Amino acid sequence: MSSTDARIAQLRQAMSRRGLSAYVVPSSDPHLSEYLPARWQGRRWLSGFTGSVGTLVVTADFAGLWVDSRYWVQAEAQLAGTCVQLMKIALATTPGHVDWLAANTKAGEVIGVDGQVLGLGAFRALSAAAAAAGAVLEIREDLLQEVWKDRAGLPNAAIYEHVAPEACVTRADKLAQVREAMRGHGADVHFISTLDDIAWLFNLRGADVDYNPVFVGHALIGLDHATLFVADGKIDDALHAVLAADGVEVAGYAQAADALASLELDQKLLIDPARVTCGVFHAMDPAVPRVEAINPSTLLKSRKTDAELANVRQAMAQDGAALCEFFSWFEGALGNETITELTIDEQITAARARRPAYVCPSFATIAGFNANGAMPHYRATAESHSTIEGDGLLLIDSGGQYLGGTTDITRVVAVGTPSADQKVDFTLVLKGMIALSRASFPRGTPSPMLDAIARAPIWEGGAEYGHGTGHGVGYFLNVHEGPQVISYRAAPGPHTAMEPGMITSNEPGIYRPGRWGVRIENLVANRAWLTSELGEFLCFETLTLCPIDTRCIEPALMRADEIAWLNDYHKTVFERLSPLVEGEALAWLKRRTAAI
Repeated sequence: MSSTDARIAQLRQAMSRRGLSAYVVPSSDPHLSEYLPARWQGRRWLSGFTGSVGTLVVTADFAGLWVDSRYWVQAEAQLAGTCVQLMKIALATTPGHVDWLAANTKAGEVIGVDGQVLGLGAFRALSAAAAAAGAVLEIREDLLQEVWKDRAGLPNAAIYEHVAPEACVTRADKLAQVREAMRGHGADVHFISTLDDIAWLFNLRGADVDYNPVFVGHALIGLDHATLFVADGKIDDALHAVLAADGVEVAGYAQAADALASLELDQKLLIDPARVTCGVFHAMDPAVPRVEAINPSTLLKSRKTDAELANVRQAMAQDGAALCEFFSWFEGALGNETITELTIDEQITAARARRPAYVCPSFATIAGFNANGAMPHYRATAESHSTIEGDGLLLIDSGGQYLGGTTDITRVVAVGTPSADQKVDFTLVLKGMIALSRASFPRGTPSPMLDAIARAPIWEGGAEYGHGTGHGVGYFLNVHEGPQVISYRAAPGPHTAMEPGMITSNEPGIYRPGRWGVRIENLVANRAWLTSELGEFLCFETLTLCPIDTRCIEPALMRADEIAWLNDYHKTVFERLSPLVEGEALAWLKRRTAAI
């Protein structure tokens, strides 16, 4: 029996003791984080699947893991030989886990889930499915606590202050902005669970979550007071005093539920149903009046100030200089020493670490050679990785956290001689990236509507890709940040409106399973373009500074205006980065930014 099968068996025993017919394990924590502290890596511990997104459902005679197309290849390999069945989301023959439960649960049966890690929206969908089947949804069952004997405790890294000049807006001013939005909703108190919202609002940072400089906590904001709920010992006396001066009280992490339970009936609560768990929600007296709306901080932090954008530009220049050093090393070492996908991660991280104000990677580096590059969320491991040799394409998706900004960049470079088909795919992706880079659009345009601009050249070439084209990016915060997202699969609601100052990725791709993958990614910022009698218009400013490998281009597919954009971009890259590098890195930069 595999370790996965043994753990599933333990879970089934616990389910039987509690009278549960099914148990759901989402990839989540009490803050609905993307990257989870070790304590809440239950789905990974049970299933053995290491991807960041997936939902595990276990019954007495079935175990299934639902993942989307980004993870199909990885999940198939990691689930092989176990009792867990791969359930492919978005296949017509495979219902989602909610629909599957509705169809496979009988009247009177009980579905269990830990409500402390189940999003309120997911809870409502699951509740409706259970009710339709005549079943009961039980949200008070954390079976992991029973079967996971060496489960980690709460993370205990210290919290520190994000200070000027990188912190460009004071804590007091941010609290005032949130309170103004609360008054607009008629709310007296506002509860926040999402970690990047809390870190932004209080100008604090931490190290509780890999890659994201945030800390585990909750916050309750009143019109004249604020309480930050964190584990004991994470905030020292000096920071306590700084927070107190801005009217911020610090309380224990577990006291958040008590604070919600003690709200008075004359206090209207503002809560974001997309950013709290049902466990938090049900801690309140249902008679407490509430208004449901997006967290004001989510909208506010998405719009970077001019001072923040100036800092981001500096961080991008330092990041680009680090990449020049890395790529010059890579091209010199290729063929002269053994280079693996793991080496890529080591060298690119070391290059960034030599740069001022660097803190840590912003996500786990993706370095995929040829077939591995066809998996958008591939991760090389000591047990499974490729050596970079022969001919083909190497895809590298990486990023850094700097005190003045967060970076995220993908480049595909030639190894040996790329094939004609590889050049076609690369050029189609480049055309899509350029098309979106050059776009202008009315202010307030729902971000999902921009997706087709990047996809049009790729669709015209008879190709498609399964992920979104763009995600918001934080300011020395989460590399994936809302509310904007460039994806036609996303709902174009009012909260997705494109506003000045937003930073978004621009990353179309093409993936040939088992052969190669291409993705080219820059970060772009929404900037004012023009105001006319017909409205106010925005355009994109490209922030990322790193050459695009022209050796991979099929020139016959490029229009003159596209070539002009690329040459202008490379001219800017050289001008911005050349003062920051020297020697071989400078020589490499000059070669790779030469006009075509």
